[in-house]
Amino acid sequence: MSPRALVADDEAHLAENLRGRLLAAWPGLEILPLAANGLEALRAIDEERPEVAFLDIRMPGLTGLELAARIESRTHVVFVTAFDQYAAQAFDREAVDYLLKPVADERLARCIERLRRKLDEAQQPPALKEVLARIARAIPGAGTQRLRWIRALKGEVVQQIAVDDVLYFQASDKYTCVMTRDGESLIRMPLAELAQQLDGEVFWQVHRSTVVNMNAVAATRRDLGGRVFLKLRDGGPELPVSRAYAHLFRQM
Repeated sequence: MSPRALVADDEAHLAENLRGRLLAAWPGLEILPLAANGLEALRAIDEERPEVAFLDIRMPGLTGLELAARIESRTHVVFVTAFDQYAAQAFDREAVDYLLKPVADERLARCIERLRRKLDEAQQPPALKEVLARIARAIPGAGTQRLRWIRALKGEVVQQIAVDDVLYFQASDKYTCVMTRDGESLIRMPLAELAQQLDGEVFWQVHRSTVVNMNAVAATRRDLGGRVFLKLRDGGPELPVSRAYAHLFRQM
């Protein structure tokens, strides 16, 4: 049976480049659909159980380190990182390999050779807890990356939207609506999952179906029934605050 690999990187052009080079350098390797963030990668690994996962360290949703700590399958991990050689000393090659961006052909070939040997010898992936902790200490902020950009569909066009430009997110069936001053776009991700990737100090859950950028809120209004509504800057609709979250606005 052909070995299978997952490539996870939020920079699509880098992921596609690595995918193509792996296919060229490793005949017979099957590569799963690319994962654009840590949560997508975790789902793919849980469902498909690939033999190898190439994980970018800094990804939205879950970083590569957080993701690796959750892998329960027999998946060998290779981290792909832009950090320098000094930081990379924290990696233990016997436990987990790494590739420095931009990935050199010779270095990729050595990595593939090591992986093929492990698979041929049916080696079990080692416990990574200690190695992951060492990497996290050597790379400040590697486990705290927040979502900065969103790729959302507007009509037939995929837009790149800065998270800071989002007024609010709203659940809509299997999608989440991304509302900006330029209108509405859609992403295929549940709101609860998306909220985990946002800066909680800026993006507040105000309703079961709504997460709002507080930098976009101009004022609050309370009606005769005690219900709270948020008024956005530059107009736009008022957003209702459910009773479960009304306490957040008592001082406003």
